[in-house]
Amino acid sequence: MLKNIILGIKEYAGALELISKLKLWRYFIIPILISVLTAVFIGLEAYVLSDNVGAFIAKIWIWDWGKETFTSISNFVGGIVVLVIGLILYKHIIMALSAPFMSPVSEKIEKHYYGDTKHIHRKTTNTDQLIRGIRINVRNLGKELLITIPILLLKFIPIVNIFSTILLFLVQAYYAGFGNMDYTLERHLDYKESVEFVSKNKGFAIGNGIVFMLFLFIPIIGIIIVLPLSVTASSRKTLKLLHNKHELVYEK
Repeated sequence: MLKNIILGIKEYAGALELISKLKLWRYFIIPILISVLTAVFIGLEAYVLSDNVGAFIAKIWIWDWGKETFTSISNFVGGIVVLVIGLILYKHIIMALSAPFMSPVSEKIEKHYYGDTKHIHRKTTNTDQLIRGIRINVRNLGKELLITIPILLLKFIPIVNIFSTILLFLVQAYYAGFGNMDYTLERHLDYKESVEFVSKNKGFAIGNGIVFMLFLFIPIIGIIIVLPLSVTASSRKTLKLLHNKHELVYEK
Protein backbone atom coordinates (compact mmCIF):
# COMPACT_ATOMS: atom_id res chain seq x y z
CA MET A 1 0.00 0.00 0.00
CA LEU A 2 2.90 2.38 0.75
CA LYS A 3 3.93 2.30 -2.92
CA ASN A 4 0.44 3.27 -4.00
CA ILE A 5 0.26 6.08 -1.42
CA ILE A 6 3.45 7.54 -2.88
CA LEU A 7 2.11 7.18 -6.42
CA GLY A 8 -1.08 8.98 -5.37
CA ILE A 9 0.98 11.84 -3.96
CA LYS A 10 3.20 12.03 -7.07
CA GLU A 11 0.14 12.58 -9.25
CA TYR A 12 0.00 16.17 -7.97
CA ALA A 13 3.14 16.96 -9.98
CA GLY A 14 2.06 18.90 -13.05
CA ALA A 15 -1.54 19.32 -11.83
CA LEU A 16 -1.31 23.11 -11.85
CA GLU A 17 0.15 23.10 -15.35
CA LEU A 18 -2.62 20.80 -16.59
CA ILE A 19 -5.33 23.06 -15.15
CA SER A 20 -3.90 26.03 -17.04
CA LYS A 21 -3.32 24.06 -20.24
CA LEU A 22 -6.93 22.80 -20.38
CA LYS A 23 -8.36 26.12 -19.14
CA LEU A 24 -10.10 24.44 -16.20
CA TRP A 25 -10.01 27.33 -13.75
CA ARG A 26 -13.50 28.54 -14.73
CA TYR A 27 -14.99 25.27 -13.49
CA PHE A 28 -13.52 25.86 -10.04
CA ILE A 29 -14.96 29.33 -9.40
CA ILE A 30 -18.17 28.17 -7.69
CA PRO A 31 -16.50 25.24 -5.84
CA ILE A 32 -13.85 27.66 -4.51
CA LEU A 33 -16.63 29.98 -3.33
CA ILE A 34 -18.37 27.04 -1.65
CA SER A 35 -15.07 26.06 -0.05
CA VAL A 36 -14.38 29.52 1.36
CA LEU A 37 -17.91 30.09 2.71
CA THR A 38 -18.02 26.62 4.28
CA ALA A 39 -14.61 27.12 5.89
CA VAL A 40 -15.63 30.50 7.35
CA PHE A 41 -18.90 29.12 8.74
CA ILE A 42 -17.33 26.01 10.29
CA GLY A 43 -14.39 28.05 11.61
CA LEU A 44 -16.72 30.43 13.45
CA GLU A 45 -18.75 27.55 14.86
CA ALA A 46 -15.58 25.78 16.00
CA TYR A 47 -14.37 28.92 17.77
CA VAL A 48 -17.65 29.22 19.67
CA LEU A 49 -17.99 25.54 20.55
CA SER A 50 -14.43 24.57 21.54
CA ASP A 51 -14.66 25.84 25.14
CA ASN A 52 -18.13 24.32 25.60
CA VAL A 53 -16.95 20.90 24.45
CA GLY A 54 -13.95 21.07 26.76
CA ALA A 55 -16.16 22.01 29.71
CA PHE A 56 -18.55 19.15 28.90
CA ILE A 57 -15.73 16.61 28.84
CA ALA A 58 -14.33 17.96 32.13
CA LYS A 59 -17.60 17.09 33.89
CA ILE A 60 -16.73 13.40 33.53
CA TRP A 61 -14.13 13.83 36.29
CA ILE A 62 -16.18 13.98 39.50
CA TRP A 63 -13.28 13.96 42.00
CA ASP A 64 -11.55 17.04 43.45
CA TRP A 65 -8.02 15.65 43.18
CA GLY A 66 -6.55 16.09 39.72
CA LYS A 67 -9.53 18.19 38.65
CA GLU A 68 -7.40 21.07 37.35
CA THR A 69 -5.15 18.75 35.35
CA PHE A 70 -8.07 16.86 33.84
CA THR A 71 -9.79 20.15 32.96
CA SER A 72 -6.69 21.33 31.10
CA ILE A 73 -6.52 18.04 29.20
CA SER A 74 -10.24 18.23 28.49
CA ASN A 75 -9.95 21.73 27.03
CA PHE A 76 -7.13 20.55 24.75
CA VAL A 77 -9.01 17.41 23.67
CA GLY A 78 -12.18 19.48 23.24
CA GLY A 79 -10.35 21.75 20.83
CA ILE A 80 -9.05 18.72 18.90
CA VAL A 81 -12.55 17.19 18.75
CA VAL A 82 -14.06 20.38 17.35
CA LEU A 83 -11.21 20.80 14.86
CA VAL A 84 -11.44 17.20 13.63
CA ILE A 85 -15.22 17.15 13.30
CA GLY A 86 -15.06 20.57 11.63
CA LEU A 87 -12.57 19.26 9.06
CA ILE A 88 -14.70 16.18 8.45
CA LEU A 89 -17.85 18.24 7.90
CA TYR A 90 -16.03 20.80 5.73
CA LYS A 91 -14.56 18.09 3.55
CA HIS A 92 -17.81 16.26 2.87
CA ILE A 93 -19.91 19.41 2.42
CA ILE A 94 -17.67 20.90 -0.26
CA MET A 95 -17.23 17.56 -2.02
CA ALA A 96 -20.96 16.87 -2.14
CA LEU A 97 -21.97 20.34 -3.32
CA SER A 98 -19.11 20.58 -5.85
CA ALA A 99 -19.96 17.30 -7.63
CA PRO A 100 -21.80 18.86 -10.63
CA PHE A 101 -18.84 21.18 -11.27
CA MET A 102 -16.07 18.60 -10.84
CA SER A 103 -17.44 15.97 -13.22
CA PRO A 104 -16.82 18.19 -16.30
CA VAL A 105 -13.25 18.78 -15.09
CA SER A 106 -12.60 15.04 -14.91
CA GLU A 107 -14.27 14.54 -18.29
CA LYS A 108 -12.04 17.14 -19.98
CA ILE A 109 -8.95 15.56 -18.46
CA GLU A 110 -10.08 12.16 -19.74
CA LYS A 111 -10.65 13.51 -23.24
CA HIS A 112 -7.22 15.16 -23.19
CA TYR A 113 -5.43 11.89 -22.39
CA TYR A 114 -7.69 9.24 -23.94
CA GLY A 115 -9.74 10.99 -26.62
CA ASP A 116 -13.53 10.98 -26.85
CA THR A 117 -14.77 8.22 -24.52
CA LYS A 118 -18.36 9.36 -24.06
CA HIS A 119 -19.60 6.10 -25.57
CA ILE A 120 -18.38 4.22 -22.48
CA HIS A 121 -19.75 6.73 -19.96
CA ARG A 122 -22.86 6.44 -17.85
CA LYS A 123 -25.35 9.17 -18.83
CA THR A 124 -25.97 11.48 -15.87
CA THR A 125 -27.35 14.98 -15.36
CA ASN A 126 -26.16 17.70 -12.99
CA THR A 127 -28.94 16.68 -10.61
CA ASP A 128 -27.83 13.05 -10.78
CA GLN A 129 -24.25 14.09 -10.02
CA LEU A 130 -25.35 16.22 -7.06
CA ILE A 131 -27.49 13.41 -5.63
CA ARG A 132 -24.66 10.94 -6.17
CA GLY A 133 -22.21 13.34 -4.48
CA ILE A 134 -24.51 13.79 -1.48
CA ARG A 135 -25.14 10.04 -1.23
CA ILE A 136 -21.44 9.14 -1.35
CA ASN A 137 -20.45 11.83 1.13
CA VAL A 138 -23.24 11.09 3.60
CA ARG A 139 -22.18 7.44 3.49
CA ASN A 140 -18.52 8.37 3.99
CA LEU A 141 -19.35 10.92 6.71
CA GLY A 142 -21.15 8.28 8.77
CA LYS A 143 -18.33 5.75 8.41
CA GLU A 144 -15.64 8.32 9.11
CA LEU A 145 -17.34 9.49 12.30
CA LEU A 146 -17.72 5.89 13.51
CA ILE A 147 -13.98 5.37 13.05
CA THR A 148 -12.94 8.81 14.31
CA ILE A 149 -14.76 8.85 17.66
CA PRO A 150 -12.92 5.81 19.13
CA ILE A 151 -9.61 7.24 17.86
CA LEU A 152 -10.34 10.55 19.62
CA LEU A 153 -10.83 8.67 22.90
CA LEU A 154 -7.23 7.48 22.60
CA LYS A 155 -6.17 11.12 23.03
CA PHE A 156 -6.54 10.62 26.79
CA ILE A 157 -3.82 7.91 26.80
CA PRO A 158 -0.23 9.25 26.94
CA ILE A 159 2.14 8.10 24.14
CA VAL A 160 -0.72 6.26 22.43
CA ASN A 161 -2.21 9.66 21.55
CA ILE A 162 0.77 10.33 19.27
CA PHE A 163 -0.05 7.32 17.11
CA SER A 164 -3.75 8.12 17.26
CA THR A 165 -3.02 11.50 15.65
CA ILE A 166 -1.30 9.81 12.71
CA LEU A 167 -4.13 7.29 12.37
CA LEU A 168 -6.71 10.08 12.52
CA PHE A 169 -4.91 11.97 9.76
CA LEU A 170 -4.77 8.87 7.52
CA VAL A 171 -8.49 8.17 8.03
CA GLN A 172 -9.33 11.73 7.02
CA ALA A 173 -6.97 11.45 4.05
CA TYR A 174 -8.62 8.23 2.84
CA TYR A 175 -12.11 9.70 2.74
CA ALA A 176 -10.85 12.91 1.12
CA GLY A 177 -9.22 10.84 -1.62
CA PHE A 178 -12.37 8.73 -1.90
CA GLY A 179 -14.47 11.81 -2.65
CA ASN A 180 -11.99 13.10 -5.20
CA MET A 181 -11.83 9.77 -7.03
CA ASP A 182 -15.60 9.53 -7.24
CA TYR A 183 -15.83 12.58 -9.52
CA THR A 184 -14.31 10.33 -12.20
CA LEU A 185 -15.84 7.04 -11.09
CA GLU A 186 -19.32 8.59 -11.32
CA ARG A 187 -19.15 8.46 -15.13
CA HIS A 188 -17.92 4.87 -15.31
CA LEU A 189 -19.24 2.90 -12.34
CA ASP A 190 -22.44 2.77 -10.32
CA TYR A 191 -22.55 3.51 -6.59
CA LYS A 192 -21.71 0.00 -5.36
CA GLU A 193 -18.99 -0.56 -7.95
CA SER A 194 -17.35 2.76 -7.02
CA VAL A 195 -17.25 1.87 -3.32
CA GLU A 196 -15.63 -1.48 -4.16
CA PHE A 197 -13.18 0.16 -6.57
CA VAL A 198 -11.89 2.67 -4.01
CA SER A 199 -11.77 -0.02 -1.31
CA LYS A 200 -9.47 -2.08 -3.55
CA ASN A 201 -7.28 0.95 -4.24
CA LYS A 202 -7.00 2.46 -0.76
CA GLY A 203 -3.38 3.51 -1.21
CA PHE A 204 -4.14 5.81 -4.12
CA ALA A 205 -7.03 7.38 -2.21
CA ILE A 206 -4.87 7.95 0.89
CA GLY A 207 -2.03 9.43 -1.19
CA ASN A 208 -4.36 11.92 -2.83
CA GLY A 209 -6.04 12.70 0.48
CA ILE A 210 -2.77 13.30 2.35
CA VAL A 211 -1.95 16.27 0.13
CA PHE A 212 -5.60 17.41 0.29
CA MET A 213 -5.45 17.50 4.09
CA LEU A 214 -2.06 19.25 4.15
CA PHE A 215 -3.45 22.00 1.92
CA LEU A 216 -6.07 22.75 4.57
CA PHE A 217 -3.33 23.74 7.03
CA ILE A 218 -2.19 26.53 4.69
CA PRO A 219 -4.08 29.69 5.77
CA ILE A 220 -6.51 31.08 3.18
CA ILE A 221 -4.56 29.86 0.11
CA GLY A 222 -5.14 26.24 1.14
CA ILE A 223 -8.93 26.32 0.96
CA ILE A 224 -8.71 28.07 -2.42
CA ILE A 225 -6.36 25.67 -4.20
CA VAL A 226 -7.27 22.43 -2.43
CA LEU A 227 -10.08 21.38 -4.79
CA PRO A 228 -8.47 22.37 -8.11
CA LEU A 229 -5.22 20.55 -7.43
CA SER A 230 -6.61 17.51 -5.59
CA VAL A 231 -9.40 16.87 -8.10
CA THR A 232 -7.02 17.22 -11.05
CA ALA A 233 -4.46 14.88 -9.47
CA SER A 234 -7.12 12.37 -8.49
CA SER A 235 -8.72 12.42 -11.94
CA ARG A 236 -5.41 11.61 -13.61
CA LYS A 237 -4.71 8.68 -11.28
CA THR A 238 -8.24 7.30 -11.36
CA LEU A 239 -8.30 7.46 -15.16
CA LYS A 240 -5.04 5.52 -15.32
CA LEU A 241 -6.65 2.84 -13.19
CA LEU A 242 -9.84 2.75 -15.24
CA HIS A 243 -8.00 2.72 -18.58
CA ASN A 244 -5.59 0.04 -17.45
CA LYS A 245 -2.61 2.41 -17.62
CA HIS A 246 -1.73 2.10 -13.97
CA GLU A 247 1.20 0.65 -12.07
CA LEU A 248 -0.88 -1.61 -9.84
CA VAL A 249 -4.57 -2.48 -10.05
CA TYR A 250 -5.68 -3.95 -6.75
CA GLU A 251 -4.05 -4.14 -3.35
CA LYS A 252 -3.97 -7.21 -1.18
